[in-house]
Amino acid sequence: MSTPRIVVTGIGASSPLGGTAPESWSALLDGVSGARTLEYDWVEQYQLPVTFAAEAKVRPDTVLERPQAKRLDPSSQFALVAAMEAWADAGSPDVDPDRLGVDFATGIGGVWTLLDAWDTLREKGPRRVMPMTVPMLMPNAAAGNLSLHFGARAYARTVASACASSTESIINAIEHLRAGLADVVIAGGTESAIHPITIASFASMQALSKRNDDPAHASRPGSIDRDGFVMGEGAGVLILETEEHARARGAKIYAAVVGGGVTADSYHITANDPEGTGAASAVRAALEMADAAPGDVTHINAHATSTPVGDPNEYVALKTVFGDRIDEIPVSATKASTGHLLGGTGALEAIFTVLALQDRMAPPTINLTEQDPAVPFRISGEPQPLGDGPQLAISNSFGFGGHNAVVAFASV
Repeated sequence: MSTPRIVVTGIGASSPLGGTAPESWSALLDGVSGARTLEYDWVEQYQLPVTFAAEAKVRPDTVLERPQAKRLDPSSQFALVAAMEAWADAGSPDVDPDRLGVDFATGIGGVWTLLDAWDTLREKGPRRVMPMTVPMLMPNAAAGNLSLHFGARAYARTVASACASSTESIINAIEHLRAGLADVVIAGGTESAIHPITIASFASMQALSKRNDDPAHASRPGSIDRDGFVMGEGAGVLILETEEHARARGAKIYAAVVGGGVTADSYHITANDPEGTGAASAVRAALEMADAAPGDVTHINAHATSTPVGDPNEYVALKTVFGDRIDEIPVSATKASTGHLLGGTGALEAIFTVLALQDRMAPPTINLTEQDPAVPFRISGEPQPLGDGPQLAISNSFGFGGHNAVVAFASV
């Protein structure tokens, strides 16, 4: 029995660069930064050491109907907005509900709901805590609400593997479609964690950039003067289905999802393995599933968070797989523009990878002043043409806990 080929038929995104996937892609190609100073009283109230982040360009509660938005944590709001766009982009597939699945992800979940409820409990007592608090804060809330909204009854599953979460959800979708558990899957991830507690915590561990006077240039992957990542928020959603199902309904096809690899470092709870063993294994696994060789890869969307340690470790991992050829492959580090969406970042970057193949253009990496000799990727402040012929691209995501996830896409 042949293995079904899986394709992307719809995309949707709500990001720091735009309220839709096309808006986000256009701004990315134009070299726009989504990082801005935070205009909230709590920044000064808590004397936060970092006063900026990459907030979503369009607030999801301005898109959704008010009663609908009030029942959802912002993370689920972003998920629903992006999924509605992706579903419409895919032509609103006419699929048996029992053959429609949801593979979704978040790194943190409903942190705003949880901590707002805690404040309410302390200040006003238990009777004032909303009955919907738990359904709103639980990490599987986004997947559950997408299942309810679209009538998906095949399954609704959630991954929470930190910054690798939504890449892993896409890989799960590949496996579930190949296993025949569904004909169409809503896959992706979301995050809305630009909150005083997360900013304070990440800043305390020296993970965030502290360029408060210049947010737009704070995230600078590969640059020798990088000093940490920038918090981002939003969601990315891809509609995946078997090629047979897509062609039978006359759907447009963006790209094929041909491989995925998931591994664990077993090295440290927050630091990735400096030898890149687990990350390299994830890349190899993705290529093996794709029945491809390292020499077939024509583009890489790097995890590249702009941290002093993480960027060179990723280079080491990729050099292990690609050898000296890694210095020739066009690489994009899109977090320079979007910031880091944590559990939502892999899905957004998967969309950017798909669009790079469609437009045959690797997006630019902004804010690269002087490239670090320890990170000699072929990155550029300008879009890089990918050329003619078949294209194969990978998108990397690595998360706290030692999670590694790599997904491979092929042009069609």
